[in-house]
Amino acid sequence: MATIYEVAKRAGVSTATVSRVLSRPDVVAPSTRRRVMQAVERLGFTPNAISKSLRTLRTGKLIVTVPDIANPFFSLILKGIEDAAQREGYNVLVGDTQHEEEREERYAEMLKRKEADGLIFLGHRLPKEAASLMKSVAPRCAPVVNGCEFSPRLGLPSVHIDNAKASAEAMAHLYSLGHRRIGIVTGPLVSPLSRDRLEGATSQAKKQGAERDFVVMNGDFSIESGAVAASRLLARREPPTAIFCFNDEMAMGVYMTAHREGIRIPADLSVVGFDDIRYAACMVPPLTTIAQPMREIGEGTVRLLMQILRDPAVAPEPVTLPHILTIRSSTAPAAPHR
Repeated sequence: MATIYEVAKRAGVSTATVSRVLSRPDVVAPSTRRRVMQAVERLGFTPNAISKSLRTLRTGKLIVTVPDIANPFFSLILKGIEDAAQREGYNVLVGDTQHEEEREERYAEMLKRKEADGLIFLGHRLPKEAASLMKSVAPRCAPVVNGCEFSPRLGLPSVHIDNAKASAEAMAHLYSLGHRRIGIVTGPLVSPLSRDRLEGATSQAKKQGAERDFVVMNGDFSIESGAVAASRLLARREPPTAIFCFNDEMAMGVYMTAHREGIRIPADLSVVGFDDIRYAACMVPPLTTIAQPMREIGEGTVRLLMQILRDPAVAPEPVTLPHILTIRSSTAPAAPHR
């Protein structure tokens, strides 16, 4: 369904001019009236649609920005967003920002120009244009919601899990199997998500009195960074008997390195991932990991956005969803000789 914004853009006029042409055509120059009505006809902008658009000034579109659309973690989140948005009568525009700030800003500018009714961003960085919009409408809520990357300092609603708690549970599982030397492969520490997971892992190591045997390597959530981190960890004089990766793709990289080095999983090395993407159960051996409710995260972001659009005077509370430690065959008791 075409919107009043699309009619205005096609005709090269403002939405206010479109409104005048449709409601009081006598006050608009004939040439402008012709351009607007031609745009209405070409776009199939029906009288009912015109009436609704003028009444609500809604576009019927939501913008969703994804840091890396190739990452399978985001696929089920996007499915959840799409399904929930369709139920509410909204279409979804997905932007792959590739972690680039400039791309994030361009999508946020679309919201500020009222080319969409709301923005869901799945990265950690709040675009400056979105922050500016939030400031301009305060104390009312701007239609901006975050998914996955909760940070209280952003001051906006989010749907996420308790990453610190989940990470601590993964570490507790490894300690329960007798592992002491545990390697950690983080995501980028600029991300609140990675920092929270590192905090949870560190607190559990301290609780076990094993912080001296706790080795941290930084990754970037890619398979390649997991493979590089595993090479460095396993080359140490006293290599870890277990490696905990902050996502499943980096755990795949650990598998690659272990296979190349002739290290058996889990006989020689236990591995834990995070997310439970669709491939985790298909790895050999199947990967122990933290399962996130990805589809529910996506659906939850749309619910929060709808709450704001219906009543921007009331700020929705952040939503923390449950996670599950899914134990499979990639973890086993620590081998005595390791």
